[in-house]
Amino acid sequence: MINNYLLYIDPGTGSMLLTVILGLLTTLIFVFRGIFLKLKIKIAGGKNIDMNKGKVPFVIYTDSKRYWNIFKPICDEFEKRETECLYLTASPDDPSLTFDYKYIKAEFIGEGNKGFARLNMLKAYICLSTTPGLDVLQWKRSRDVDWYVHTYHTVGDSLGYRMFGIDYYDAILKTGQHQERAIRALEKVRNLPAKETVTVGSTHLDAMKKRADQMDLSKRESENKIILLAPSWGESSILNKYGANLIQKLVETGYKIVIRPHPQSKISDPEMLDSLQKQFPNSERLEWNFDNDNFDILSRSDLMISDFSGVMYDYTFIFDRPLIYTEIDCDISQYDAAWVDYVMWPLAMPPVLGHELKESDFDNLKQVIDETLASEVYAAGRKAAVAEGWEYQGEAAKRTVDYLIQKYNQLKEKEETEKK
Repeated sequence: MINNYLLYIDPGTGSMLLTVILGLLTTLIFVFRGIFLKLKIKIAGGKNIDMNKGKVPFVIYTDSKRYWNIFKPICDEFEKRETECLYLTASPDDPSLTFDYKYIKAEFIGEGNKGFARLNMLKAYICLSTTPGLDVLQWKRSRDVDWYVHTYHTVGDSLGYRMFGIDYYDAILKTGQHQERAIRALEKVRNLPAKETVTVGSTHLDAMKKRADQMDLSKRESENKIILLAPSWGESSILNKYGANLIQKLVETGYKIVIRPHPQSKISDPEMLDSLQKQFPNSERLEWNFDNDNFDILSRSDLMISDFSGVMYDYTFIFDRPLIYTEIDCDISQYDAAWVDYVMWPLAMPPVLGHELKESDFDNLKQVIDETLASEVYAAGRKAAVAEGWEYQGEAAKRTVDYLIQKYNQLKEKEETEKK
C-alpha cells in the first residue's frame, strides 16, 4: 500500500510545479508556432508573411476588480479618443464587464493559471498593468508583446512590492518623481537595463479629488469631531495589537468614533472582529463601518487613526486632514525594500503627515488628538507630501494615454523600418 504522505505536495511546491509546467507548455507552443510559420513561409515561396496579424495595439491587464478605480479613467480617455483597447481582468465580477463602451472591449480571462495561460500567449504592442511580478512566477512575458508598462496603484514606491516586482517591465508610469529613486536603485543593485520612466500623476487620486470637489463638505457633521479608526489587517494591525484597550480609550475622549476594519479582516481575523463588535456594539458614540465605498466616511471624519494602510494617503492627500498612526512594524525581508540601504517612501512619510501613537499615549488620547488636529507642522507636512507624491493633478489619464499612443507609434515605426 502506497503511503499517502508520499503523494502529498505542499502548496508552495505545487505552485512551483504549476509554474514550471506552464512555462514549459508556453515554450513548446512558441517552438511549434515557429516551426509552423517557417513551413508556411516555405510553402508560400519565401514571401513575407505578416507576423503581427491579429496583434492588439493596447491591452490593460488587472488581476483584481479593486483596481477598476485606477483603470476606469484611462478607459474613459481611450473611449473619448475613439481608440480601441482590450481590457483583460481576472475577476469574474469586474465592473468593466458591465460598462457600455464602444471602443473598450472587456474580457474575463479566468482566475489562476487559466488567466496566466491567456496572458502568456497574448499578442499586443503594449500591455499596461498595475500587477507586480511580471516574468517572475506564472505570469511570463509573451514573445508577442512588444512593450510592458507598469502603473502604480498608490503613491508609494516599488520597494513595497515583493522581490523583483517591477524588474521585467519596460516602462514605469510614476505618480511623482519620488518613485524614480527606488526604480534606479533596484536596477543598479541587480544590474538591470534602465527602464523608461514617465511621471503622469495618479488616476485614482484625480477621480477622488473630482468627487470631493463636487461635494459640499461644509455640510458635514460639525457638532462633534469624528475620529476614524481605519486599520490594515493581520497580526501587526491596530485592532490585533491594541484591540479593546484602544477602542475604550477612544470612546472615553467623548468624540464620535467610527471603526472601519480592512475588508480582508473579515476573512483573516473574523473571530477578533466578532469579539470586538460584541464588546463595543453600535451606539450614538461608536459606529462600525463596512461600506463597500469608503469615500463617505473619509469625507465625514476629522482625523484618521491608522497603521500601515494605504488609505492614509487617500485621506490626507484628498481631504487635507490630520493623521495619527501607530508604530510601523514591518518585516521587509521579502520585499524589494530589503535590497536598498534607505527607508522606503511609504515608511518615511507618516511622521511628516501626523503623530505617531504609542501605548503610553493612551491615557492622554484626547490631548494627543486635539494637538494633532491643531498642528500647523503636520498641515505643512501634508502639503509637502502631496507636492512630492502626486504630480500633474487632474491630468493622469490624459498623460497616460498620451504616453501609450506615443509609444505605440514608435513601435509601429520601428516595425515598418525593419520590414524594409
